[in-house]
Amino acid sequence: MLRLRYLILLLVPVLSCFSLLAEPQPNQPPTGEASEPVLDGPVLDGKDGRNLALDQFLPVPALKVNQTLLQQAKFPVVDVHTHFLHRLHHSSEQLDDFVELMDRNNIAICVSLDGRLGDTLDEHLKYLWTKYKDRFVVYTNINWIGDGDRDKPETWDCQRPSFARRTAIMLADARERGVSGLKLFKQFGLGYKNPDGSLIKIDDPRWNPIWKACGELGMPVIIHTADPKAFFDPIDRNNERWEELHRHPDWSFYGDQFPSREELLAARNRVIARHPKTNFIGAHFANNPEDLAQVATWLDKYPNLYVEPSSRIAELGRQPYTARKFFLKYADRILFGTDGPWPEVRIRYYWRFLETYDENFPYSEKEYPPQGLWRIHGLGLPDDVLKKIYSENAAKLIPGVKERVEKFGE
Repeated sequence: MLRLRYLILLLVPVLSCFSLLAEPQPNQPPTGEASEPVLDGPVLDGKDGRNLALDQFLPVPALKVNQTLLQQAKFPVVDVHTHFLHRLHHSSEQLDDFVELMDRNNIAICVSLDGRLGDTLDEHLKYLWTKYKDRFVVYTNINWIGDGDRDKPETWDCQRPSFARRTAIMLADARERGVSGLKLFKQFGLGYKNPDGSLIKIDDPRWNPIWKACGELGMPVIIHTADPKAFFDPIDRNNERWEELHRHPDWSFYGDQFPSREELLAARNRVIARHPKTNFIGAHFANNPEDLAQVATWLDKYPNLYVEPSSRIAELGRQPYTARKFFLKYADRILFGTDGPWPEVRIRYYWRFLETYDENFPYSEKEYPPQGLWRIHGLGLPDDVLKKIYSENAAKLIPGVKERVEKFGE
């Protein structure tokens, strides 16, 4: 794959407030200022009206607006979506550093979603709870493959008739040991396969005993289903996240080899409807923050569904009027999440997004916005709504949170 900086001429606007001028001018004389070597073709640095490679487009906003640089959340926070194995790889030093970051930012508790059933769960509980049991809640994950061959789905544990029953027993054991919930990753629906090579369906009735067990055990299920809408669209000039997908082409689920985004979300919703006594948390705003009206219909229809905004303030923050109305109306159904651990600057953008009316600020610390070439605006939520989202809803829903929050406040 050719490097991005030499691949394409930017022929369409990439931001609503910016447009690139001039058609290709191969005969234009060079300025003698090219800072890097180029492949055959024109220099795409944007200088003197030349065309610009997309990865070179780094506009500096001229807009002068108020900046409220919050150093911590206004109230204690429960982050219900974090990955302390996948991001910190069980590094004790990094864990110590992040707990200090939690203290600075008024984060009372993080919910780590990385405790896979089996030996990994033991290791993860030891990692987080040896020094910081009062600061962490742990969810477990289903081991669909077991001791099977990853390249041979017919050997996977989930193909055995007893799989769901055995998983339910393992969940009960995990609950006895203090585990609070179950996390499902997007491979469930987009990666795990049946023996014939077809993708396992989210609403396959084989898994009903698992969802039923979670309800009986009081373990909420946080489920990542599908992905952003752009990831299911063609990677062409009309895709608003073309740049991101060019960097990560494996994130695209466009094509007949995948179910549609609508099919995946509908299958998830059928599971939620089928198990009304089990609470489900739709990760990443039920993976549909691009259409909050649709998310609202789901919350109205399924009283056992909750949502959280991890890694989606880029979407929510570019529709501040619509998002603010949504947060006010569904304040009892929204939890707080970041998808971290992240660098401190990114975490503080969440406080700014939820607590202030600031306009036109970044959602990420990265030089190039990683989830869309735009900035976001704050919602300015009132205190009673902030308290619910930051901790009160999680304390009611997730075992082990309430007592830890109370202890943090002592």
